Amino acid sequence: MEKKQNTLYVSSLAKGLRLLRAFDETHTELSLVELSQRTELDKSAVQRLANTLHIEGMLDKNPVTRRFRPSHAWLQLAYSYYWSDQLVGQAIPKLIDLSQELGETVNLAELSDDHIIYVSRLPCKRTYFAATVVGRRLPALSTSAGRAMISTFSAEDREEAVRTWSLKSFTNRTTMDRDEIRRSIDEAVANGFAISTGQMILSELGVACPIAGPDGHAFAAVQCSVSAHTWTRERIEAEILPRLQDTANAISPSSQARR
Repeated sequence: MEKKQNTLYVSSLAKGLRLLRAFDETHTELSLVELSQRTELDKSAVQRLANTLHIEGMLDKNPVTRRFRPSHAWLQLAYSYYWSDQLVGQAIPKLIDLSQELGETVNLAELSDDHIIYVSRLPCKRTYFAATVVGRRLPALSTSAGRAMISTFSAEDREEAVRTWSLKSFTNRTTMDRDEIRRSIDEAVANGFAISTGQMILSELGVACPIAGPDGHAFAAVQCSVSAHTWTRERIEAEILPRLQDTANAISPSSQARR
């Protein structure tokens, strides 16, 4: 309703963007029928939109199968984004140092509505491909980075997040109990960091420290992922956490902007 009442809202552009958002890691090439199904737009509209986006260079089209896929233009947009996000540029040298010190996967995450999004990822030698790709969005409540950031919010905002933000099960250990999530965030408030176990991958431990802005609120976090087969919580707190905290504190908060 709010969109329809906004006189500056361009519905045709919104439909085109909905078409682009139909692509993800499990839908890398789509036919017109599949695009119509995923966007809930009629096939004639999808055909016009898809071909316009193809002519404008936003979608590639296989000449044999007639299926569409994202074009290199998406990478150009990502390139422009990285130059606009000053936090990434400031953080990268410190993240590289941290990654080399630890020999483990290090990520920079930012808050994106009720999700986190990885804006920088430095993999270790054992990292699989999916964990190297930037741009992945995950429910903030289910991640150590998200919980670390939420822990810096006011008590009212923390409670609102726990009650209303989205959840999704990734493993049989993904926490879907909001009371348990509340306790985890309260623990992060007291400790200044968050640790998660088996939330995205069964054998994975995640530890994150918030990057606080001038007002004390964090909308970014430094996160490290390690294998539960070789790391314990006690070892993480002794060997990883001090370096992670130093890195988070060293990243200037002046460039942070709420997203």
